[in-house]
Amino acid sequence: MAITTYGITLKWGTNPESLTKKVDIKDFPDLGGAPELLETTHFLNPAQTFVLGIQSMDAMEFTANYTKSDYEAVLADANKKLYYALEFGIDGSEGVFEWQGEHTVWVTGAGVNAVVEMKIGIAPSTKPTLKTA
Repeated sequence: MAITTYGITLKWGTNPESLTKKVDIKDFPDLGGAPELLETTHFLNPAQTFVLGIQSMDAMEFTANYTKSDYEAVLADANKKLYYALEFGIDGSEGVFEWQGEHTVWVTGAGVNAVVEMKIGIAPSTKPTLKTA
């Protein structure tokens, strides 16, 4: 069975017990990436061979609707080392991914007849992992 994006929330705080939702998000990024491939090919291999290297991670960008109060709430916590959680399902019933990092916020460009949005960019300092009971 699959789940939907309904009820997904982003939370953050200064410790894992103090996580709160500051804004409603509209999308979320990949929670990881493919590992680097380290080539191990030698003269007797008929094709390239590899071992897995370090998993790559990009900045994690989340989109939210812009309001002055939401922007100020996100900005108030910017550039601080924080704990983050992305909760799937209502109250995390479908899983919670946790990591550490720090974020920034900016307003994105828009055109005619569009909703003004902002991006929350998190620089992860740990890998997002599924919280276990």
